[in-house]
Parts: sequence; C-alpha cells; structure tokens
Amino acid sequence: MAKVIVQDENKTITDIDGIRSFLEPFGIWYENWPVEERLSADATNEEILEEFAPEIESLKQRGGFVTADVINVNSETPNLDAMLAKFDKEHTHSEDEVRFTVAGRGLFHIHPESGPVFAVEVESGDLINVPEGTKHWFNLCDDRAIRCIRLFEDPSGWTPEYIEEGVHVDYQPLCFGPRYVENEEAGQPVIDI
Repeated sequence: MAKVIVQDENKTITDIDGIRSFLEPFGIWYENWPVEERLSADATNEEILEEFAPEIESLKQRGGFVTADVINVNSETPNLDAMLAKFDKEHTHSEDEVRFTVAGRGLFHIHPESGPVFAVEVESGDLINVPEGTKHWFNLCDDRAIRCIRLFEDPSGWTPEYIEEGVHVDYQPLCFGPRYVENEEAGQPVIDI
C-alpha cells in the first residue's frame, strides 16, 4: 500500500483514508485495487490490460483518456538510467499522468502550487494520478523495478516540460528497503522503516 511522505515536516501517512484526504485537495486520486489474486506474477501486458479492462474503461470515462498500455522496467532494462533521467527532474505535463502499479515500487514527488513538497510511494495495487500542469518528478525504489498500467489522453503520449531551477535537487529518493538498526535497549537488530 502507498505512503505519503512530507519530508520537510517529518510526516508520513500510511492509512488509505488519510492518504486520500491528504491528496484530494491537490486533485490527486488515490485508489488501491487487489492485484495478487487477479494476476499471476508472469502475466503478459495483454493479460494485465484484459484483467483490468473494466477499471481502465471507468478511468477513461472519468478522465477523458483514450488509450492504455503497460510499462515494465527493471534493472535489466536497456538504457534504464537514460530513461529514468527523463523523469527524475521536476517537470509538468499537458495532461494528467495516471499510473496503476501492478508490481514493483516507485516514488512520485509532488510540488503543488500551494502546500508542501511531498512524495507518494506507490507499490502493487496503487492507483495515482498527477494532474495536468502539476510540478513533479519520479524515481524508482532500490530494487529499480516497476510495472504499471498507464493511461493517456493523446495516443502519442506526453512530453515532460522541465522546470528551470527545479526543487528536485533538494530532495532525495526516500523509498529504500527496510534498514536494520540496533535496538539500544535489547542490543538486537530491528527494522527501521
């Protein structure tokens, strides 16, 4: 399940209702759909689109989208660093960016006109949109893998419009695996998430 991280306020939100309440004023949708019971780990892109066809059609009606596809990247993807470099700097799009994550994890940093910069860590089952014109950037998590359904208003896709002197340089990716630290009282390792 997703989490919202407001780094400058040392705040993390992990419950679904809290996430939705935080994101709604910024025009961001958050939904969580079951994946594991609907898809096998080796499902093809076509099987993913077929399984989630009713949800995709509903989103198309809701947001004026005309096409959907599946993006699948991992550490073995050719030119992964060059691909990710297109999205890890603050930018906007001329249409909503909609992602439904079916596997892996990623981090959307959002820089709204009013409000703090915050991150939304997404994983399997999480649906998020970044509204048209909203400043944002994206990073993969430590395993460098994500598989998502994407929806587009323009079948040719969108192009990032970069922000000069973007604030992305002030924020580091936050979604790394659990860290093991020593419990001072018991002298035992514990997971610090």
